[in-house]
Amino acid sequence: MSNKNFGFGTQIRKSPYFESTVKWGATGFSVYNHMYIPRDFGSPEQNFWNLIEKAILCDVAVERQVEITGRDAYKFTQLLTPRDLSKLAVGQCKYVLITNNEGGILNDPVLLRLAENHFWLSLADSDVLLWAQGVAVNSGLDVQIKEPDVSPLQLQGPTSGEIMIKLFGDDIKDLKYYWLKEYNLDGIPLIVSRTGWSSELGYEIYLRDGTKGNELYEKIMEAGKEYDLKPGHTSSIRRIEGGMLSYHADADINTNPFELGFDRLVNLDNDNNFIGKEALKKIKDKGIIRKQVGLEIDCKPLSGPNTTFWELKKNNMNIGKVTSAVYSPRLKKNIALAMVSVEQSKIGNEFQVTTNEGTFDCIVVEKPFYDPKKKIVSS
Repeated sequence: MSNKNFGFGTQIRKSPYFESTVKWGATGFSVYNHMYIPRDFGSPEQNFWNLIEKAILCDVAVERQVEITGRDAYKFTQLLTPRDLSKLAVGQCKYVLITNNEGGILNDPVLLRLAENHFWLSLADSDVLLWAQGVAVNSGLDVQIKEPDVSPLQLQGPTSGEIMIKLFGDDIKDLKYYWLKEYNLDGIPLIVSRTGWSSELGYEIYLRDGTKGNELYEKIMEAGKEYDLKPGHTSSIRRIEGGMLSYHADADINTNPFELGFDRLVNLDNDNNFIGKEALKKIKDKGIIRKQVGLEIDCKPLSGPNTTFWELKKNNMNIGKVTSAVYSPRLKKNIALAMVSVEQSKIGNEFQVTTNEGTFDCIVVEKPFYDPKKKIVSS
């Protein structure tokens, strides 16, 4: 879709920020969680520099929330994830995996705990609302599960903190990484968290009244004017640099947490009851046969992110696939996330990748590719 006559229907929803994103220059959209998401504000490389040098505002209303409430809300939420939630405080967030009975990953949301028995799962692109409602039916637990009127924006980049101070005052400086606070901004009800899909300093601003979407977007853009805030979209370049997953690309229902190196998100040595526990125990005991790695691809700068999986071969044998690839103008390298056979996953291993531009050499390297200890985002 490349012009303002997008021809949207009613079966796919628009964001509460839709009009503002079009006004601010969105020229292309894709679909995520049954909703349109702006994916084009011009050059992806310029969007990347805007993000890492100043700040960008991204409409991520497509990160729909699954709201879990009721007397057994904590117990039910723990049932959905292998990550131990026993130390999750009210006001805290955690990155979690949702697994099925075979240990496959259904989603990798951020979990927010708003109150003792009030949780949100802030979703990647899959139908976890239906999954959770289905699990609840025969769970015997007292829970209510719905999608609330909640739509996030992401304000990300090094000057995002200054913009947030201008909007919310100095006490926003006390908001710690992966914590949340409730705010009312001139009559607009919000939850603000120190999270985001960028590996940069940033915030997610969860609007709790969809009628005020454009008002909120414009208010943030106005506050950011003196800091050269730009409208933007989540950066494939930066998220791959940071080794962050894109669901359906780097993980799916047939991927288990151990293949991704997510052992820390799977807590098997306790009494927690969660879906997929027995399967994950067996997978851990047996060992994995493939593993996610980082790659550098030796060719001229890629023209854009890959739109198909690229085959990896060694000695003419298929040993895996590239799941996400992009040229990093900062690192001046083509970088990629790939799933390869375990025996080929060692740092320094070399093989060939077939892209839409030819076949090239590549080498396994450490990931994340930039700021591996995440000092930027957590500072």
